[in-house]
Formats: sequence, structure tokens, C-alpha cells
Amino acid sequence: MNETLDKLLAADEPSAVTVCNKTGSSPFLIVVDHAGNSVPRALGRLGVSETECERHIAWDIGVAAASHFVADALDATLVQQNYSRLVIDCNRAPGSATSIPEMSELTPIPGNIGLSESARAAREREIFWPYHDRIATELDHRRQACQPTALVAMHSFTPVYMGAVRPWQAGLLYNRDPRFADVLMALLKREGLVVGDNEPYSVSDATDYSIPVHGERHGLLHVEIEIRQDLIADDAGQRLWAARLARLLPLAYEELGASGTPPPG
Repeated sequence: MNETLDKLLAADEPSAVTVCNKTGSSPFLIVVDHAGNSVPRALGRLGVSETECERHIAWDIGVAAASHFVADALDATLVQQNYSRLVIDCNRAPGSATSIPEMSELTPIPGNIGLSESARAAREREIFWPYHDRIATELDHRRQACQPTALVAMHSFTPVYMGAVRPWQAGLLYNRDPRFADVLMALLKREGLVVGDNEPYSVSDATDYSIPVHGERHGLLHVEIEIRQDLIADDAGQRLWAARLARLLPLAYEELGASGTPPPG
């Protein structure tokens, strides 16, 4: 790979982070860690085929569009990360084993093998940190403005992983604080949906970044939402799920506010 270490992204390439509806009045701040599947030209697509780069290993299929529809409906600010999780996973701590994967599911990632520290640092500097610094800036601005905030991290998951079929239509993920997930889960289940409780993944300090760092450390209400990718693979599905979440997220938020439920611990 011809990885340029002093400057990874060329001037004409997409920014690592996009912010939509910067002045949104909603308490919800929506973040999308795996919104895009772009790869910097300097990395030569990491030695991975174009077909593989369109698969779930490279990004969270459908979730960017669905999240934009939710943000528009709620007048919520949205912060999304535009580069493939194969370049650097923006929901993993830098330096962790899964931050820059050498293998994803059953696909080897040649461009991630044997990286120098400077090569890793370039990806962190130009992709990871601009995204998370922008989220931190938004949260700081909200605190200064005394604007209530609930953090919603949007993801999607493949229906079949390593040959195993996932039965859930959606999953709600959390770590130490299940308050928002519990209420939203009950609302989704009332609609007859099959919802995973910390399935098909769960949140931890070792395996995640956005919720532990931006949600838990600041004591914010928060939830990570996973939607099965076949349900939001097209415009109709994206709009259906967006309308559902735009209706239920405020109900969950209001229920928590009305109950005065304190955070755990």
C-alpha cells in the first residue's frame, strides 16, 4: 500500500465528519459511527475488492439515510463519520485490537497488516479524532447553553453473521445505564417487534467508544440502536424505521423525564 503518512486525506476527498442540522432544537444528538464506506485513495482500497467494500464489513448499511430521516423529523443535530470502519473503526478505542482490523468476518484486509505506528496515527489523526472531537464540541456547546441532551448512537447489523441467522429486527444496546434502552425496548415490543436486549451486541468499555465516552462519562441519557440491515436496505424501509423512531424516541424521553428515574449507581 502507498499510504501517505504526513497527509492521509487529499484536499478533494470527503471530510471525515459531516454535521447536519447544526441548530436543531431537539434534545436528541444522533451520532453515526459507521455511516460511510469511503476509503482514502492513498490506501488503495486496502487491497479489498469493491464488492467487499459494499458489504456490512465496511459500513452499517442503510443507517445513514435512516438517521437523516430521524434527524429531520425531530429537528435533531446529527454527526456522522464518513469513512469505512475498515480504515479505522470509530466505535473502538484507538490502539485496541479491533480498531484497525486485519480480518473482518471471513475477509482479510491486506492494507491493515503490518502497519507502522505512524500509519496508524495518521488514520486516528485525520478520521477518528475529527469525528469524536466534533461530538465533544457539540456536547460542550449544549452544556454551555443548558440544552438538555440524550445521545442516540445509530447502527445496523447484518441478518446473517458467520453463518448464524439473527432473529432480531432491532437491538438496543447499553452498558452501565439501561434506562433509555429499557423504556424504548418496551415501546418497540408493544408494536410486535422482535427486539434484542444487548443483542446482537452489547456495549462495554473494551468493545465500544461512543456510548462509554460521550454518554456514560457525561451522565447523559443514551442508547445505541441497531436495526437489521435488510429492513433498511431501501428508501421505503429507511423511512418506515425513521418514522417509528421519530415517534417513539420522544415518548421514551418523556417517560423517563416524568418518572424522574435516577441513573444507576
